[in-house]
Order: sequence, then structure tokens, then C-alpha cells
Amino acid sequence: MAFVTEAVFRDDSYLRETEAKVVAVNDRGGIILDRTIFYATSGGQPGDTGSLVRSDGGRIAVAATVTGETKDEIIHVPALEQPVPSVGETIQLAIDWPRRHLLMRMHAACHLLTVVCPYPITGASVSEDDSRVDFDIPDAGFTKEEVTARLMELVRADYPIYTRWISDDELGANPTLVKSKNVRPPSGTGKIRLVCIGDNASVDSQPCGGTHVASTAEIGDIHIGKIEKKGRENRRFRIRFGAMPAN
Repeated sequence: MAFVTEAVFRDDSYLRETEAKVVAVNDRGGIILDRTIFYATSGGQPGDTGSLVRSDGGRIAVAATVTGETKDEIIHVPALEQPVPSVGETIQLAIDWPRRHLLMRMHAACHLLTVVCPYPITGASVSEDDSRVDFDIPDAGFTKEEVTARLMELVRADYPIYTRWISDDELGANPTLVKSKNVRPPSGTGKIRLVCIGDNASVDSQPCGGTHVASTAEIGDIHIGKIEKKGRENRRFRIRFGAMPAN
């Protein structure tokens, strides 16, 4: 039986703590709650870490967050040798906020890269300090200096970043919203979550279930560390925090 966890982070990615109730503990010790602020590994973004605080003050360290039988079932994976809560127990959730905020900044930066490089995406991976986006480009025709300069123009413009929901039919009528070459957003639920950049999505709009900062300026300094050739028509762009190092 799959459980449904209310994914609070989809509406408020800045919420650092909240209360929830334990609805199940699986046979591997994974903890399932009725609601959560912990993002589960998906779409190239790693799951959150943090802790669950019990009513007596005891803490359960969360080493990873993953999905279960469905995308709506979110499992909090305890670190080794942690206590197991009881079903029905009310606990306080606290994410590792510094790590989450780095991931939010980096994920937003990856979205900006898809604006600068408007080509089909063949893969992506978000991390706290070095992320990548792969594009289907026969000949990149870019330099890391040029891409960095265009990225920083978008960062400094301080565009708002926000989410909105559309129907499956609306997505079907606007297929160019999907930038991934091989992966389609989940359908059949009746609604698709879009991450938009700029007033009235003037800069970008694409389906995404991840967490992002509220403005491009909050991303801070970023640069392209490498552009790598990965196959005949695949180019990998590596994004890193900080200003581009001097040659």
C-alpha cells in the first residue's frame, strides 16, 4: 500500500521547520509522514537531510529523502542506529537549511542555463557546489566565458522566480514548455507544476517539481567551469558557484 505525503515544499520551499504525524515505518526503517518539508530525490536534485525531533526532545537524524512506491509517497531515511518513531506520533521536522538553500540556488541557476542554451536537455544533476546540464548540441559554439557572462546578466537582472499550475491539456497544447529530450513530466493527475522566471514568465517557464530561490539575484555569482563533449551530439555544461577564476 502506497501512502500519500503532502509535499509542503512545493508551495513553500523556504519553510525550514514544521510539524507532522508519522503514518508508517517501512520494513527498512524508512519513516513516512502525513506531510513534509523534505524534498525527495527527483529530477536530478538530491533529497533533503535534517532531523525529526520527538516530543521528548530526542532527535532522529535523516540521512536521505526518497520516493516510495509512487512519487507521492515520500520516505525519510534515518541515519544508522537511529531510534524509530511510533505510528501516530507527532514530530517536528527540521531540514538542513544551509544545504537546501545551496541546492535551491543551484537548481535555479540550471534553469537559467537552459535559457542561455535553448537546446534539448539530455541529462542534469544538481549538487551543492558543482552541477551539470547536458544538451543535445552537435557543435556547442559556446565558450564558458560567453555563457558565464550571459548567465550573470540574468542573475543581476533580479527576475522573480515563482510557480504556477497548468492542466495536462494546457501542457499538451504547449509542448515547447518541456525542455527535456527524453523525460516527460508526470501526467494524469490533472495538473502540472511550472517554474516561471520573469514577470508573466517572460524569461522562462518549464515543468519542474524541484525547489528554487525566489529571485535570480539570490543565486549569486556563478560561472561555467567546463564545457565537455560527451558523445557525438552531447555537450555537458558544469556550473559552479563564485566568480569565474582568472586565467
